[in-house]
Amino acid sequence: MAVSYQPQISPSILSADFSRLGEQIASVEGAGCEVLHLDVMDGHYVPNLTFGPMLVKAIRKMTPLVLEAHLMISDPDKYLDNFISAGADIVLVHPSTCKSVADTLQKIKDTGVKSGLVVNPDEDLSMVEPYIELMDQLLIMSVYPGFGGQSFIPTATDGLVALLPTLQENGVLIEIDGGINQTTIGSLAQSGIQRFVAGSAVFNNSAPPDENFLRLLNLISQ
Repeated sequence: MAVSYQPQISPSILSADFSRLGEQIASVEGAGCEVLHLDVMDGHYVPNLTFGPMLVKAIRKMTPLVLEAHLMISDPDKYLDNFISAGADIVLVHPSTCKSVADTLQKIKDTGVKSGLVVNPDEDLSMVEPYIELMDQLLIMSVYPGFGGQSFIPTATDGLVALLPTLQENGVLIEIDGGINQTTIGSLAQSGIQRFVAGSAVFNNSAPPDENFLRLLNLISQ
């Protein structure tokens, strides 16, 4: 069943000032933000190490916003329950990290939490086709996972046009993450992508988070 979504900005807290995290989350929440993106890295699947369920639990206490946990970790099945019980509303996994992609997605859905798959820039988007009926969300990585501040890779959306009708028929929300800023976001507004993850474009020293958030939102809402 096709579902219509309004365009959204999902601020990635990886770029936030963690000494003022509650304040910065409140800033984007006040601007109308509905979803926060949580980049979980284990230092194994990707070189960087970020945070785990304890921080997700702390953020859950700070805000009623939807929390999407992007698990850039090896063997995510081992930790699904931890992130879900900590308060994640959406859990996104990389197919290459799952012993059985279908089983992982089903396990997430069985808890009542939304599930999704993540496709890296060097992977073909068609790899998700066998699992579309188990997916609530597709996250297209337009940079390589593991580091913030990378430049947008335009070829990351190759294949989306062909896959778009099937995704839309099944109500799968399409999200993109990597190099999203005021320069790149406009070209993606008519592509079928509904949610845009933005880190340093929202959390920076040039303007308050709420102002940056609204500028980006205006560019995809026109």
